[in-house]
Amino acid sequence: MPELPEVEVTRRSFADRIAGARIEAATLGKPLRWPLGCAPEELVGREVLSVDRRGKYLLLNLDQGLLLLHLGMSGSLQFAPALPSPGVHDHFDLRTSRGVLRLHDPRRFGAVVHAHSLEDSRAHKLLSRLGVEPLEAGFDPVAFHRGLRQRRASIKQVLLSGDLVVGVGNIYASEALFLAGIRPTVRADRLSAARAARLHGAVITVLQRALAMGGSTLRDFSAADGQSGYFQMDAMVYGREGQPCRSCGAPIRLLRQGQRSTYFCAHCQKA
Repeated sequence: MPELPEVEVTRRSFADRIAGARIEAATLGKPLRWPLGCAPEELVGREVLSVDRRGKYLLLNLDQGLLLLHLGMSGSLQFAPALPSPGVHDHFDLRTSRGVLRLHDPRRFGAVVHAHSLEDSRAHKLLSRLGVEPLEAGFDPVAFHRGLRQRRASIKQVLLSGDLVVGVGNIYASEALFLAGIRPTVRADRLSAARAARLHGAVITVLQRALAMGGSTLRDFSAADGQSGYFQMDAMVYGREGQPCRSCGAPIRLLRQGQRSTYFCAHCQKA
């Protein structure tokens, strides 16, 4: 699933190019996770003012309302002056005066939702429970530890939940826990202030490094300009079951938490 770095890399790859564009047509393919929320023709004539991100959602701010885009499990966006006719897995095209924005999503867990504003019930339902953005000033280590002390679930599951800190998905949760030297099965409420502060810093470091490397391309992710990410080639634990730890040489282990794969080093992450 595209995580925060992939979504932010996608945003950066087309935001400047689409800003100021006028929408000429909007077309839908097969149904996505949620309905668009308006007739596609209602979008014609509107101007794209900017593209923001909230967690794993991209927000296309229009002169009237906004579009919330989610890439789901396997989605990606493409933006180009012209594109070929939509294929079987292309489910939304936004043709503008500056190019075509296309959502490609083989598994159709992605979404494009129209809302009149951020206060609209549709936007509120999707965004209101999201946690703090980890790469913004509001991600405070003291508040982070305070939130962890209220959670009895494993620290990996708390990171994935998205309601304490948003956008730290499976890849980057595993990597941040390794960098912080914390076992992914440890209960969140048992982390000391010092260890929570170490994890806070690790989350920021890992996400910043992933952004610099264009995110992770595990299957077919690419940004809207077609560029793939290569963070996965530099991962310390994710996807490396049985391979030697880059720090101590012990074999990387795999376990399942909430139906998700967790990779860790039992020597470097003892507790």
